[in-house]
Amino acid sequence: MSRFLRTAGSDSSSSESESDSDEDESDMSGDEQEPKKKGGRFLKSDSEGEDSDDEDVKRVVKSTKDKRVEEIEATGKVMDNALKINDWVAISAEFDKLLRLVQRQSNAAEPLPPFFLKTLGSLENSLNAALAKEKEAKKKMNAMNARALNSMKQKVKKSKQEFEKELQQYQADPEAFEREFASHSQPVEAAPVKPKKAKKLADSDSEDNEAEADDRFTTVGKGGKAMQFTADAILKTLKIVNEARGKKNTDRGEQIRILEKLLEVAVTSYQRIRVLLALVSSRFDYNSSVASYMPTDLWLAAQREVDQLISIVAGDSTYLVQEDTEDYDELLERSPATETGGVVRIRGSIISFLERLDDEFTKSLQNIDPHGTEYIDRLKDEKVLYRTICRSQAFYEVSKQPGPLARVVMRRLEHIYSKPDAVVNALESSLSSSEITPSVTLASSSATSNLIHALCVHLYKADNSLLRTRAMLSHIYHHALHNDFFTARDMLLMSHLQESIHSADVATQILYNRTVVQLGLCAFRCGLIKEAQATLQDIFTTQRVKELLAQGVHQQRFQTQLTPEQERAERARQLPFHVHINTELLEAAFLVSSMLVEIPLLASIDSEEQKRKAISKPFRRLLDFADRQVFTGPPESTRDHIMQASKALQDGEWEKCRDLIQSIKIWSLMPEVASVKEMLAKRIQEQGLRTYLFTYAPYYTTLSLSLLSRTFSLPVRAVTSMISKMIWNEELSASLDQSTGVVVFHRIELSRPQQLAQVIADKVSNMVEQNEKVLDIKLGTVGGWGDRGDAKGEKRGEQTQGERRGRGDRTRGSYRGGTRGRGSRFAQGLGGQVAGHSSQRTR
Repeated sequence: MSRFLRTAGSDSSSSESESDSDEDESDMSGDEQEPKKKGGRFLKSDSEGEDSDDEDVKRVVKSTKDKRVEEIEATGKVMDNALKINDWVAISAEFDKLLRLVQRQSNAAEPLPPFFLKTLGSLENSLNAALAKEKEAKKKMNAMNARALNSMKQKVKKSKQEFEKELQQYQADPEAFEREFASHSQPVEAAPVKPKKAKKLADSDSEDNEAEADDRFTTVGKGGKAMQFTADAILKTLKIVNEARGKKNTDRGEQIRILEKLLEVAVTSYQRIRVLLALVSSRFDYNSSVASYMPTDLWLAAQREVDQLISIVAGDSTYLVQEDTEDYDELLERSPATETGGVVRIRGSIISFLERLDDEFTKSLQNIDPHGTEYIDRLKDEKVLYRTICRSQAFYEVSKQPGPLARVVMRRLEHIYSKPDAVVNALESSLSSSEITPSVTLASSSATSNLIHALCVHLYKADNSLLRTRAMLSHIYHHALHNDFFTARDMLLMSHLQESIHSADVATQILYNRTVVQLGLCAFRCGLIKEAQATLQDIFTTQRVKELLAQGVHQQRFQTQLTPEQERAERARQLPFHVHINTELLEAAFLVSSMLVEIPLLASIDSEEQKRKAISKPFRRLLDFADRQVFTGPPESTRDHIMQASKALQDGEWEKCRDLIQSIKIWSLMPEVASVKEMLAKRIQEQGLRTYLFTYAPYYTTLSLSLLSRTFSLPVRAVTSMISKMIWNEELSASLDQSTGVVVFHRIELSRPQQLAQVIADKVSNMVEQNEKVLDIKLGTVGGWGDRGDAKGEKRGEQTQGERRGRGDRTRGSYRGGTRGRGSRFAQGLGGQVAGHSSQRTR
């Protein structure tokens, strides 16, 4: 029964059980054996058993690779048989199986079999012949076979494109291709299987020598050859390790240990450089997963080895590590005496190691919980990384390699441009203990702004346009961070980046969004409320602030779902927590700026149609929602404080509005809290006065300046100045009587026919504008409003073009908040100092 209850295990276990049963049967008497021999067809005879005991049975063990190749060839033979009977359904099924087998072969990092390429070429010829015969034949093949023939045509075409490079190599020299494939697949012969008696004797002998064998383990490489950890054989061992790199069954940890031993026995600078280049690469290969990050201990070891590599090449100028070098013999020891020019050029890339170190550091911060102590401990390693970056910058300055130098300067700039001065001072202080320092440091610049300026100027001179763009944005961000609004605004407008940023890569678009947002916060801190509102409006209109700043993933809305690849890419570009811009603070600044701009405007508008034309749609939406609330409790969130403050400002209660705004706790995150709150109180007083005048002007004939001064706690001089400005801008129909200190309001009472005539004039004007817009679209002269000659037409032409560009950018789904599309309003919000905006000059 044990024979039938045996599970489908390995062949070795079944063979062992059979041999045991044979031995048991041989011990039995001959009378008991005879009936079993007669009935057991598959049992061995005694003579056969004796022969097997005397001879060693050799067995050829086929590797998995050989089995896959045989399976591919068997599938090809089935396809040949089906081709003879013109069965394209079977050919299609077998071809799919063949592609799966080839894919399995490539996943195992094995070369493409020549048989597959030969089959692919012959299959294409058979397809063309079958298609030609089908066109000429009077009796067509059945529908299923015809569909399979057409599908095979597409499959073969796609496969040819996929394996185009291998096909060209095979067609150029088939014999050489087959020899190369045969060199990768060599049959392995197993050791002879010993009989049980011999095995017992061998076991008894091995027990005597067991102690000696334990001390004789050696590291073996490719082909079973022992590796020698000596200075003479170091290059040969290094070649063996490099050849094994990237293969499927390679033990990466063992490779690292071998290279560490090689580094210990290395004698010359050339040997140390070669081993360090291989060792750092092996450490980066240890973690092959894209999702996870490099372990901290491996990262620190790689950082120390990169430092050691920089020290060697910087200390001895006769050795140079470059990405592009002439071919040289890797097994030959090289020295400056044997090289032309006295310089040994070694193939490698220190800047690639630095960029990988920086990327792995960022990836680890992305995956660590930012609210735990582990994140802070990991963040301390930035000081070590920054020192390595500066050492490499000094090396590239001495060796005069402009390309890598620009890349390493950009990496250094990315670590300091968005940080306050105290953090930059801490990072720069680590350079004092370093032997190799760059030409530009904080000690030589005497100020953080000078250091940033020197690094950016170096990148402005580089040939790489991407680095120039990122340097410009970093420079603007730094000026905005230090409240230098006008310099940052002028640099952004003169760079014209808002016109070309849509064609940049995603990382640069994210940096652009961060720069614009920081510029809006800078305007808010400086008390430039209109500029802050105009700058922040574009990104808040999209309702995707976190996504555009790379501080959150895409929200699933409107039944749109991201593929796993898109989601992984989205998460990979997220910024570490310590460089985030606080979105709650950002929203508070935007909503308060919108309140101070919108509330006086709402008070100055008479008709409902004009009220619907909002400057800030997000703020107006929140205000309308707050107006519809039946019961309003005490404010809890930042939005509640701002909405209740807006209602108080509408009612003329500026003191209540000021207290609500100043009680928002998020202001404590701003560097100058006291000055910001004082600025907000002053702006609320001024806008409260404007709102009061707009609201109650129709009900007064005159108003005393001293009364307005006492009501809003403003000096009489400030009240007079504000009212004069409103009269000059034609916002208020009044005049100032300086002798009596009053404001005299002028009103023109329109009769009923005059009011109706004004309404009809507005409607006719709108109809004319719509007709001209339709005519422009039909004639193809978009933006022709500027030819009308009047300021209104010129302004509408600019707005039409800006809105059309904005819609075009939003349909592209770019990573920006549609800033380019609203270029005219963006420029006006930043001061309006752009030559193209003639509407403001005309006004």
